[in-house]
Parts: sequence; C-alpha cells; structure tokens
Amino acid sequence: MAKGKVMVFKKNEIKQCTESVDGLEMDSMLQIVAVLLVVGVGCLVSGELRPLEQPYNILVLMPVSMRSHRHVIQPIAEALALRGHQVVTLTKAPSLTSHPNLTELVVDISLHEEDINFFHMRRHPVTSFFELSRNLTWHARNIYNDSTVRELYLMRKDFHLIITDAYFHDALYPFLHELPFILVSTLGGNPQQSAAVGNIWHPAYTPTVIWDFPRPYTLPVKVFSFLAHVFTPIVWNWILKHPVQREISRQFPHLPPLAEIERNQSLCFLNTQVGLDVPIPLLPTQVPVGGIHLRPAKSLSQELRRWVEGAGSGVVYVSLGSMTRGSHMPRHYRSLFVQVFARLQQRVVWKFEEDVPEASENVLVRRWLPQQDLLGHPNVRGFLSHGGLLSLQEAVYHATPLLAIPVVGDHTRGAAHVHNNGLGRWLTWEELTVDTLLEALQDLINNTRYREEIERVSVRVRDEPQTARDAAVFWSEYVVRHRGAPHLRSPGAQLTWPEFLLLDVAGVLGAVAAVLTFLALNTARTLSLTSPKLKME
Repeated sequence: MAKGKVMVFKKNEIKQCTESVDGLEMDSMLQIVAVLLVVGVGCLVSGELRPLEQPYNILVLMPVSMRSHRHVIQPIAEALALRGHQVVTLTKAPSLTSHPNLTELVVDISLHEEDINFFHMRRHPVTSFFELSRNLTWHARNIYNDSTVRELYLMRKDFHLIITDAYFHDALYPFLHELPFILVSTLGGNPQQSAAVGNIWHPAYTPTVIWDFPRPYTLPVKVFSFLAHVFTPIVWNWILKHPVQREISRQFPHLPPLAEIERNQSLCFLNTQVGLDVPIPLLPTQVPVGGIHLRPAKSLSQELRRWVEGAGSGVVYVSLGSMTRGSHMPRHYRSLFVQVFARLQQRVVWKFEEDVPEASENVLVRRWLPQQDLLGHPNVRGFLSHGGLLSLQEAVYHATPLLAIPVVGDHTRGAAHVHNNGLGRWLTWEELTVDTLLEALQDLINNTRYREEIERVSVRVRDEPQTARDAAVFWSEYVVRHRGAPHLRSPGAQLTWPEFLLLDVAGVLGAVAAVLTFLALNTARTLSLTSPKLKME
C-alpha cells in the first residue's frame, strides 16, 4: 500500500480553477466565447446539443479507480472540458489529456495496480476479497489525511456537480452529501446500483454482477440467479461496505449513512449499450453512456502496419486486458500459449509485459499496443481476450470476433455474453490444452458465422440518436440546471424491503382474512348449534 503522495499542481490552483468561471480576465473570456461559438455552431448543425448556457465547475473523483474504470470516467471529464466547463479530476494516475479547462490532481494513496494479481485472485477468491476489504478500509482511514484531498473536501461546495466511480469509492461519499452528484457504473449494469435508485432487477432473466446464462433461463438457472441476486449484495455490504462505513462514521460522526447518501444520487451513468446489452427496464436516473471511450481506428505505426499487413493469412490479436500482467500468468499457461501460437498459420500480436524469447517467428510481443487501432484493422481476424467489458465493447465496435478466456470477476459475464450471442467462443482456464485452444482459435478464424454476427451487432451499437459523450454532457448539465434533478428520482428508492415486497400489505390482508375466517367459522358454529333446537320446536 502506497503511503506517499504525488501532486502535479500548485495548491492554490484548486481555488483558481473554481473561481475562473466568475473572475475571468477579458482575454480569457474572449477565448472561451470563441470556443463556445464554435461548439455552439457545431451542435446546431448536428442537432445533438444546444449551445452552452454557462460553464460550470465540475469535480470528478476517481482516486481508487483502476485503469479500465478510468477509461470510462476520463472521457466524461474530457467531454465536459471540451464543452467549456471547468473540470477538476482527483485521480491516482495522470492521463495523457491536456486541456486548459481540465485540472488534474494526482494523489498516490491507494493500491498500486501493478501489485494486483488477477491470477492470484482467481486461485484464492475468498482471501482476495477480504484483502480488498482491508485495502478499502485502509484507504478510508487515510485518504482525508492527504492535504490535497482535505483541501478539496473543504471546497466541495464551490462545485456545481460531482461525478465519481460507483465502485469502491464509498470513502469519498462525504464529498457528495447535500450536493448534486452522478455515479458512474463502470462495469455496466449492476443490480446493486439499480436497487439503490429503486429499480429492482428480476432474477428470472437479468444477469448478476459476475454471471449470465442463455435465455430463457432454465429452472436450475433461475434458482441460482435468485440466490446470487439475494446473497451477493449481503456479502458485498458485509465485507466491503460496512468496514468503510465504520471508518467514515468515526471521522464524520454527523454524516448520514453512506447508503442513504448513495440513494440520493441525481443520476447514474451506466456503461451499457442498447444494441449490445440485455434489455432491462431503466429509470430516468439511469442513463446509458456505454462505449464512451470508443473511437474509429487510427493508422498503425510503421512497424505494426508492416507486421499486420504482411500477414497473408491474417493476424490474431492477444491481450488479457490492462490489469492482467504477463509476469502474473502461470508459467504453464504461458508455455501453452507459445505452443499454440507456433502452430497457427496466422501471425500473432501479443500484449505481454515481459519478453518471451521462446516465442515463434510468427509472434510479435509488445508491452503495450494500440488495441482499438489493431481491432479496427481489416487484417486482424480474431481477438483472444479476457472478456472484460471494455474489450468486449471495442471488439464489437470494430467487428472483430472474440475468444474469451475470463480471469476473474465480471470477465465471466463478458465471456458468457460472447458465447450466448454468437460473437465468438468461450473457454475456461481449467479446460485449456494445446488442442482445445488451437481448435477454438481456428474455429474463430475460419467459421464465418462469428464475424457475420458481430458485424450485425456492430451496426446496431453504432445506430444511435446521440453519442455517449453528448448524452453524458447533456445529462450532467441537466442535473446542474435543475438543482440536482430530484424530480427524476423514483420514490421506490426510499422504500424498505418489507415495503417494496408489500409485506405490510400482505400482513394487513392476512389479518383481515384471518378475522373474516374467524367470524365465518364462529357464525357457522353458532348456526350449527342452533339448528337442532329449531327442528325440535
């Protein structure tokens, strides 16, 4: 656990950026007006966003977010900055973005990503879950000791809107109290998040955070889904949320419960896409912005272009995501991959964070690769992936079939989506052999039905009335314009579970039925006793 701090700003810059909307110098004001005119004309032509009425101060909190989560939230911050708003981000790692409206505050006070071993988590899920709880508790205990975080907290009311990650950021909820805020569900649809705003998912057809199955669900699957929907939030709250709640209550004794703060969210941005994800009813406070990080492919570097375009039989791209490091892959799996790749007719481009001297001549290994540019190249025939949501979205957008081998967590749901919808193949690590992996890759490349299906889905996800960036900008501004937009919130968010399940109503009706039954039985008994006397008379 890192205990230091790296700052890429001067402290007084925090105050300066929040005051800039009200106290701009004339030159700066003229520049912003010019930018806004350009943006406004463009929006009028496209018909997607109306001209900006006024710039807002917006705070984006993601000091715990992993790289893949930041890839969803950072585009929102960038879109708001490009729109003309003053945006301050609190993050654990600087981005590559440079914009005068965007100020990045970097704090190194959370778990380093290079220390996270997904293969270890796969082998030891229970101990890893408790380890995550300890890390989040440590973070809650120490984050407000950081001078940058503390100063930003004291200035939180200078911001018109706060945006933060819906996952693992409970310790930042004191920032949100009594202010308009938006949560970003970076892992897509989440039954726990949905329940917090009053929209309960039905377990007979909706996926869980981790699992999904072919539809219609069979009876055993419905039983499993029901149990998963019920017990997952119980375990999640007990192991992850309650320890953080204790720490925050100690530091902020007058703060309401974190769950109550979460229920008061103005909106939640969902990393879901209408043409890709399972159709699920949404509330007005649940806005899909899935694929906000997607973009058309750019030209490859000279080295990559020669390698990819020089492959007569095409290329297979291999990446297990931004968080699965090559040094963490067990040696026997690495050896298995090398053997399989050597037997392919295609060339292989492999993202792997170590040198692989034993790799065959048809394999190009690099520590980092431009994934979307590779997936968008017409000579890339297949994508061996871990099944992460962003990789799935990118593969669909660029119409490249997948072979998903999930490592941990929501990867399994992504792999199931690939399999259930004919977008490619799904293997587990336990069933991997040279023959099974080779057969799956050859089937992925040679069977045209996978590419045909993913091309159909790619057309669907691109056919939308508004881009995800424009949707994020519009609804962010909407929340500010309407003072947190409380009129959008469902009254169901305030119901207790007994009230939601109508147990109180069932109790009243049961009591009435019991009284009526008692009266009926008592009347019948009375009549039965009096009828013989009437006959005798």
